[in-house]
Amino acid sequence: MPLGLYIHVPFCLRKCLYCDFTSYPYQQDLLEKYLEGLWLEMEYYRQELSPEHKQIATIFVGGGTPTCLVSGQLTEMLEQVGKRFQILPDAEITVEANPGTVSLTSLKELKAAGFNRLSLGIQSTHAELLKRLGRIHTVEQAKEAVDFAGKAGFNNINLDLIFGLPGQTVEQWQQSLSQVLALSPQHLSCYGLQLEEGTPLYRSVDKGELEACPEEWELTMYRTAIETLAAAGYRHYEISNFSRDGYRCRHNLNYWQNGQYLGFGPAAHSHLGGTRWGNTENIMNYVRLLQEGQRPILEIKKLSKGEQMEETAFLGLRLMEGLSLDAFKQRYGREFLEVFGQQVHDLQKKGLVQLEAGHLKLTSQGLPVANRVFAEFIQVVEEFSQ
Repeated sequence: MPLGLYIHVPFCLRKCLYCDFTSYPYQQDLLEKYLEGLWLEMEYYRQELSPEHKQIATIFVGGGTPTCLVSGQLTEMLEQVGKRFQILPDAEITVEANPGTVSLTSLKELKAAGFNRLSLGIQSTHAELLKRLGRIHTVEQAKEAVDFAGKAGFNNINLDLIFGLPGQTVEQWQQSLSQVLALSPQHLSCYGLQLEEGTPLYRSVDKGELEACPEEWELTMYRTAIETLAAAGYRHYEISNFSRDGYRCRHNLNYWQNGQYLGFGPAAHSHLGGTRWGNTENIMNYVRLLQEGQRPILEIKKLSKGEQMEETAFLGLRLMEGLSLDAFKQRYGREFLEVFGQQVHDLQKKGLVQLEAGHLKLTSQGLPVANRVFAEFIQVVEEFSQ
C-alpha cells in the first residue's frame, strides 16, 4: 500500500499560548541546519526502504508554521521528496498555514509547486479570543488568506477552529461558525481546546487569571457545530472533522485507519511494518545523528499483534462510519467480537457504541466521551502480547 508522508516544520514566528507541539522561534541559521538534516533523513530512507514503500499517496507539511518559511523552501521540500520517492499522480499534498504568513504571491507559488490542499489555522473570528490564544493574525487577515487561496487556485481548503476557550460564549462560537461558513471552505476541523500542562494558557487558568470554559458549554458548542455544519451540507466524518462530499482529508484518514506512514523532521512520528517510532525533538541532535549516519530516533516500539488490533479498534472508532468488522477480520484473521466482545457488550449497555451494518461506531452519547470509550480497548489483548 502507498504511504502517507508527514514533514514537520518546527518553526513559528511566535508560539501560541495553548500549543505544546515541538516548535522553535524562526532563526535563519537554525532553519538551514534543519533543512540539511531533512534532506539527509529523506536520503536515508531512500536507501533503506524497499520499492513498494517508496510510493507516496499523501503528503502533509505541518508544524509549527510551515509558511514562516519562504515559498521557495517549501517548493524545494516537494522537489527533494520527488527525487527520492514516487509521488503518485493523484497524491493529496497539504500544507498548513497561518493567516498573516501568506500572500497571494506565495500561495500561487505553492500551488504551482504541487501543493493542492491548504489548511489554514483561523481558530476564532473574535479578536479578543485570538489575543487570548496568542495568535499573531487578525480576523481580517484570516478572511484575506482564504480569499488569496481561492485566487491562487486552491479548491481544497480546510479551516481550523477551536471551541471551549476560556471566556468564550456559545453565542461567540455560533458567530464563528457562521462567519467561516460564509467563506465556503471545502473542509472544517473543529477542535475542543485541550489545556496542556506547561503551556502559558494552562498556567493562566491554573492560577485563576482565566476561567476555563464550563463543560456543559463546551458540549453545547460541539453539538452546535455538528448541527450547524450538517445543515450547511458538510458531512461529519470524524470526531472533529467535517467536509463537503469528496473532500475528506485522505492523509488523516490513513492515520485513523491505522495505515502506514513516514514522518520526517524533529519530533515527527512514523508507523511502518508493525513498528512505531518518533524522532528526537532537538534540532541539533536531529542533524548531528543524521550527519553521523544514524536514524534520529528518540523512541521505537515493535507492536505485538494484540497491540496492533487494539490501535486499529480505537483509531477506527474516531470515524463516524465506524470500524469495519470485515476489514478487521481480513487484516488480523480474527473476528472483532471474538477479541473485543466483552468491551463492546459493556459499552453497548452504557449506550456509548452501536453495531450497525457491519460497523462498530460511537453513538451520539459516546461522541463527547470518546476518549473514555477508546480507553476500553487498550491493554485488552494478552494472547498476542509477545
